[in-house]
Amino acid sequence: MTLSDELKWRGFVNQTTFKDLKDVNKPGTLYWGVDPSANSMQVGNFAAAMMVRHFVDHGWKIVLLVGGATGMIGDPDGKAEERNLLTLGQIAKNKASIVRQYRQVFAGKKFKVVDSYDWFKGIGYLSFLRDIGKHVSMTQMLDREFVQSRIGKGGKGISYAEFSYSLIQGYDFLHLFRKFGVTLQVCGADQWGNSITGVELIRKLEGAEAHVYSCPLVINKATGRKFGKTEEGTVWLEPKMTSVFDFYQFWLNADDAGVEDYLKVFTLLSQKQITSIMAKFKKNPAERLAQKTLAYEVTKIVHGQKQTDKAAQATAELFSAGSNANLPSVNVAAGKHNIIDLLVSANLAESKSAARRLLEQGGVKLNQKRIDSHEVVVAKGDILQAGKRHFVKIN
Repeated sequence: MTLSDELKWRGFVNQTTFKDLKDVNKPGTLYWGVDPSANSMQVGNFAAAMMVRHFVDHGWKIVLLVGGATGMIGDPDGKAEERNLLTLGQIAKNKASIVRQYRQVFAGKKFKVVDSYDWFKGIGYLSFLRDIGKHVSMTQMLDREFVQSRIGKGGKGISYAEFSYSLIQGYDFLHLFRKFGVTLQVCGADQWGNSITGVELIRKLEGAEAHVYSCPLVINKATGRKFGKTEEGTVWLEPKMTSVFDFYQFWLNADDAGVEDYLKVFTLLSQKQITSIMAKFKKNPAERLAQKTLAYEVTKIVHGQKQTDKAAQATAELFSAGSNANLPSVNVAAGKHNIIDLLVSANLAESKSAARRLLEQGGVKLNQKRIDSHEVVVAKGDILQAGKRHFVKIN
């Protein structure tokens, strides 16, 4: 298939400035970036990363950006109120983690990693306003949906810093155009407005044409919610935030209605392979071949073959009453514990409030028996479960 055919088949068609989708078939240089607002990418970022992989496989050169500059401000898109600013130490830690994930997800591919802080740290405020700000329309920025939601009736307002986020991202595109010949920005669906700023700057200041291609939002067909959000919290690529076992379980529990879409978006399997898998799955859904393949293929891309095999083995042990040697574990003293504190310390809940909701909804089990009390007695070898797919062994 051509790249445009591949993008259509996999469901990667969304907003773009290209007049004809077939224009993507002529390779150039693109960039895609992630802000260091957290210590990890999440499933939504991963969907965009997989889309970029297909651009690479069809001849495009790629620049992977970590938003050291925009990360100091915080992306206002979709946020009802101001973000809390991260410390420079937190930003540095988050940048390093995201770069490690870039190298894992794009292993074996040629790419360049850049940090926007590197070119922003030397720019003077007045110079930036004179050279860049002068060419950006306030009217267009005020018309952006996220700005309107913040300054309109009932909005909580927006600081000048967050309002300027779009201008900073626009300059990133201009800088990369000048230095590396980047003519395309790939972005998430929520970044469309910010990305257009760069296109306009390149047109006005360089008299050149540049484009934006956005990745569609992946929806869980069973819940109608954004894919990658669970009752227990966000699914992260960082194993300290979502263990490899929990990551594997998330994909293993994918809904039947959406699993074919997820195979197309989140794996590198070919059309022929996915068609074959789905034919077998539809004949025998109970075997869950599609989900098993999805879990294995995605975890292999994100965490590597060795960790994926361990997660698959741990799953087999868990449901066959085996040794559970490969399950994630937590070291706690045998005896009585507050279940809320235990769920948080075992990374089965992101916060105490999330742990309480799990308990109230009947989503906490010990050795497959539901827990209703706030106190629980545990012993070595017990299996603590949160929700449908998160398990930890007590050591």
